[in-house]
Amino acid sequence: MTILVMLTVAFFGVLSYIALPVSDLPDVDYPTITVSVDWPGADPETVANNVVVPLEQQFTTIQGLQTISSTSYTGSATIVLQFHLDRNIDLAAPDVQAAINAAAPQLPQNLPYAPTYTKTNPTASPILFICVTSPTLAKGELYNYGFSVLAQRISIVEGVSQVQTYGSPYAVRLRVDPQKMMAKGLGINDVGQAIKAANVYLPVGTLFGERREYTIDVDGQLIPAALYDPVIIKSDDGYITRFRDVGHAVQGSR
Repeated sequence: MTILVMLTVAFFGVLSYIALPVSDLPDVDYPTITVSVDWPGADPETVANNVVVPLEQQFTTIQGLQTISSTSYTGSATIVLQFHLDRNIDLAAPDVQAAINAAAPQLPQNLPYAPTYTKTNPTASPILFICVTSPTLAKGELYNYGFSVLAQRISIVEGVSQVQTYGSPYAVRLRVDPQKMMAKGLGINDVGQAIKAANVYLPVGTLFGERREYTIDVDGQLIPAALYDPVIIKSDDGYITRFRDVGHAVQGSR
């Protein structure tokens, strides 16, 4: 009786195993990390040679890495690291950060931000697109509203994995006249250094009183384009050269 029962269970088990459905496109969560780098003003070839190559050389030393793919754009680059299925993505993330830190001395010194990484699933696709339009606001203002207000609120909703904001961030474009710069004895580096020195945001300090303590806050960020025109570029023997003397600033987007 026992033998017959066991044979029956084994027989139906084999039949059930054969009849199991096999999906051609299974839902697999691939352990993938995406590294993003921003270098405004650089062409794709420069970004690939000076940013992507040093990072990829360090990423190849990470254990369990299966494939590396990168895409370079104007002013930015994206590197996708896909690991083996048995590799724990939470344990791979510190290795990626360590590789980024190791490549830091080889990266350009004028990068505005250090490379960042996010855990992603390449098989995942967006389920909702929200389009924001306005007849009065500029593209940069719409992007700031979508990124600061809508994206932040949607990201805290339970079940939301990632929120991406597409568009053109606000930016100020400085246009200079080479002939005027030559007449003033200025170079493009002189203008850039003067703009950086005038557009800073640093802690000033604290003012102590008898009963109160005041934190001194000086907003040195030049956001509207009109604030860049009076910036002093050069001062020589009392003769002041401002940015409006060699060019002009316009509000735009990246």
